[in-house]
Amino acid sequence: MSAPRVGILGGSFDPPHAGHVALAAAAREGLGLDRVLVIPAARAPLRDGAPSASAADRLLLLRLAFDTLPWAVVDDREVRRGGVSYSVDTARELAAELPGAELHWILGADQLARLHLWREAPELCRLVRLAVLAREGDAGEVDASLGAVARVERLAAPEVRVSSTEVRRALAEGRPVGKALPPAVAAAIEARRLYRPLS
Repeated sequence: MSAPRVGILGGSFDPPHAGHVALAAAAREGLGLDRVLVIPAARAPLRDGAPSASAADRLLLLRLAFDTLPWAVVDDREVRRGGVSYSVDTARELAAELPGAELHWILGADQLARLHLWREAPELCRLVRLAVLAREGDAGEVDASLGAVARVERLAAPEVRVSSTEVRRALAEGRPVGKALPPAVAAAIEARRLYRPLS
């Protein structure tokens, strides 16, 4: 029996959008993953300020975004841990919980270029393979300091290109976001009055 192949998609997910769902699906298909763990950070270490939405709201929105995908599991371990969320801590936990599993950390090319700034980056690279979204003209390169330990796998970019920052700005300005949000996420944001227009 082959070792399970598990993808890990982390981030603030503030809010989760169609691009997150497309990236998880691209990783699952491209790498033959058995499941993808979607793990919202309590607070991302390299992000300025706290998330706009509460952890409870972001978890709800994530569960709505991935509700129809049986291979995706929303994992709240970093929210429960609280404080600043470090990927290496999560990778250690998962390696202990899933002995023998192949762990694939899913990230964008921009994050790969900054990976050497992450806490204990060499240890993270030892624990996981790096599944990197390569956009046209921007495949991303790992810093030379991690070249000997980083195992990088390239993912074809999904067609959906959107950012949480753009979505938050549009919602705050009262502009439509089109198909940037899964319908259930858009409905919940409206019902809970999240990311409201600036007064």
